[in-house]
Amino acid sequence: MNALQEEALEEMKAAIYEWFEEQEKRKDVEGAVRRTTLQVGIFNDIVLDYRPGRTSVGSSDFRRNASGRKSMKASPFTQEEVLHEVQPRLTSIVREKLDKLHTSALIDYRFTLKGRFATADGPVRLTVFDIIYEEKKRQLLERVESYIEQKLEKGAYPTKPLETFFLTRHLLDPYLFNEPDVGRTIAIFDRIQALNKERAQALREHRSDIIRALTHWTEEVFLPRHYDVTLSEYKTNENGIKPDKALKHMDEPNQPIDLLLYGAVMILRYEPSYSKAKGMTFLELARQLGSGKAERMLKEGSDTFAREDIHLRDELTECKANDVFSIITVVIRKEEAGAYERAISFILSLLRKGFPKSYKIKLKSSVREALPIKGLAKSDTHRFFANALAYSELYPLLEEYAREAMEEFVWYEDTEGEKSVMPGSYAVFGLGLTDERYFPLVETYMALVDEEHQLVQDKFTAVFAETHGITERSMPALIACLRCSHDSLKLRIQPELESEDKLSLLVQHVEALPNYEAERVLYPILGKAEKLAVLARKAQEPRKGLLLRLLKAAEQA
Repeated sequence: MNALQEEALEEMKAAIYEWFEEQEKRKDVEGAVRRTTLQVGIFNDIVLDYRPGRTSVGSSDFRRNASGRKSMKASPFTQEEVLHEVQPRLTSIVREKLDKLHTSALIDYRFTLKGRFATADGPVRLTVFDIIYEEKKRQLLERVESYIEQKLEKGAYPTKPLETFFLTRHLLDPYLFNEPDVGRTIAIFDRIQALNKERAQALREHRSDIIRALTHWTEEVFLPRHYDVTLSEYKTNENGIKPDKALKHMDEPNQPIDLLLYGAVMILRYEPSYSKAKGMTFLELARQLGSGKAERMLKEGSDTFAREDIHLRDELTECKANDVFSIITVVIRKEEAGAYERAISFILSLLRKGFPKSYKIKLKSSVREALPIKGLAKSDTHRFFANALAYSELYPLLEEYAREAMEEFVWYEDTEGEKSVMPGSYAVFGLGLTDERYFPLVETYMALVDEEHQLVQDKFTAVFAETHGITERSMPALIACLRCSHDSLKLRIQPELESEDKLSLLVQHVEALPNYEAERVLYPILGKAEKLAVLARKAQEPRKGLLLRLLKAAEQA
């Protein structure tokens, strides 16, 4: 190597040493490993990013671009020199450090150093060093087996999400298990969900970890075996099937492709709407490989539900459901309450059995009702519930449906952008506008609304305020609506606040709010704090005092 190259190598060596020294100084390593038996070390994958004068080492995704850290210096290496001269030198440097550290909790059973190198003829990415510590691997395998037996197969209590985080990755780690035991792995994932089914938030975390592990295995292990995977200019993967890689015997039980299909269904059933495309992509890729099961799933659904659960037909209505496409087809044969009652009951039963809440309805009906709220999507789902709301005897069933359907960060499949609505929205809006008995339902709904990604609650709030005004019964629901409103909302209820009783009622509710929400609630009613100050200055007692109390609550925000 010439002098410039030796200098560059010293820069890489210094970055590697600095990373190891920083980790050795950590005082939380032993504690981090002791959090769960399913971990024997912390670090297993680090990346050296060589850019002359800006070299760094860190734990990160090998594929991730280190954008914004461009070097002003030219690299002194060619690609060939990196492969044949730099890599062996770096391997020796890393091996030297690991010889002293590999038995500590700092290093996992497998340790990999990957590299991104700027060169004179383009970037080079390669694995610089990779090693498996067999004793740590044996220890980890024993811990995995013990955990499965004691906590899952014999266990009867909820488990910890952190344990699922590690277990799911271990079971699909090709360096721990050459090939996953497909049937047992799926049974374990089902068991985790069954043990945690009574704890909704924790169950979401467990499912998220299962899905992430399956997605990673699909994209990093399974698909590269059968597809040539390239990154398009839009930063998405493009997959071209490799010659002679269509699978044989794939429709026999417990084949690796079953894990891909299991993961696809998990994504479609439990992930947010914006993630559904990945699940559909997995199914389509499986179909291209020749999977008859994937073909059937795309046409008929996932086989998760019994035939009687997804198909209803009688003299009043016919309903069919496909959980892969999240579609429920409803044909109303006779326009009467009984037909809608059966359809709603059909949907409610499906949701309770795990059908995706972000579904959409494909409706065949001669009636075209709509809620009296401008800005809602003109969809079949909207029309179905608007039609059903014409029958007051269905209100209790509609409330039951709405409480089951509502879920944060989930939206009906046939809404998007400014018209996105959480499942249950149409039933809640219709009931809330019709009968004060359903004001508590409105409050429950608004507590779940993700106002960063949903706007239509403002449209409902304006109509709600106009319909019900300010009363002791309506005020809690109105406040709940305003707590998730946007600056564009303006309510026309100021004339009502000329009444000291109603103004006093507003004051009581605003003063009970956390400080940061008071201004948000008042803005759609009375405008900015400055305007409120002007109103207070011009008012006479006792109205003046009430307005000053509102101003104080707003200014505290």
